[in-house]
Amino acid sequence: MGENAAPGLISELKLAVPWGHIAAKAWGSLQGPPVLCLHGWLNNANSFDRLIPLLPQDFYYVAMDFGGHGLSSHYSPGVPYYHQTFVSEIRRVVAALKWNQFSILGHSFGGIVGGMEVENLLTYKRRAIEHMLQVEASQESSSVLSLKQLLQRLLKSNSHLNEECGELLLQRGTTKVAAGLVLNRDQRLSWPENSVDLVSRELYAHSIRKLQAHVLFIKAVHGYFDVRRENYSDKESLSFMIHTLKSTLKERFQFVEIPGNHYVHMSEPQHVASIISSFLQHKHVLTAL
Repeated sequence: MGENAAPGLISELKLAVPWGHIAAKAWGSLQGPPVLCLHGWLNNANSFDRLIPLLPQDFYYVAMDFGGHGLSSHYSPGVPYYHQTFVSEIRRVVAALKWNQFSILGHSFGGIVGGMEVENLLTYKRRAIEHMLQVEASQESSSVLSLKQLLQRLLKSNSHLNEECGELLLQRGTTKVAAGLVLNRDQRLSWPENSVDLVSRELYAHSIRKLQAHVLFIKAVHGYFDVRRENYSDKESLSFMIHTLKSTLKERFQFVEIPGNHYVHMSEPQHVASIISSFLQHKHVLTAL
């Protein structure tokens, strides 16, 4: 598995798709209830390396790299990256793994896309998601650089990341070449000016109305919406998301605020592990399909 393998990691996966492959990594028990882990925008599956070993090991966790991220193939030239295409990727992974029921653990953008996939599975696949978790995610350049240079750029554009967590993301997010390192991610991917660029409010609200899963939303006190930009006008997007979830799902929605920042699941995973573990182990009753 290699000297940098995460604790408890049981395998690296490579799932075939028409444009190449989706890379993923798995922890836990193959016989356990499956949990699909979805990383944030411009991150990769390594963002779960510190959290998953602290969760119940009788579950089967699979953390995938979205297309153009981590070790997954880039989309073909001319094929754009839309949130709908990431939803389609999730569906392909679930089909390849032959899962009928599973939970979703999503960080930032991964949580939003996971919510979109819940609707698609319920509407078109008639499958059941047992429950969804949403834990509260930017990078540069395809030129050849040293690890120190890449790390400096990463930390400069992500004030919430510490050096150790940055190195963890770069382990999976770079490839070694003769002169140094290059980023793996597709350079067509960039951070949008506004999170609404990723998923419209109308589509988000529509998806939540279709949702039959139980949802745990964990927000860090100093999370993305609090300090990402000095004059970040889209804080109201978070309020909209929480209000939509609470008013629509009612008793099926749980909101928890914890100390930490946007990468608290990496830098201080113990702050979220017990909350997520409790939620996973609770026997939620599903609405009949």
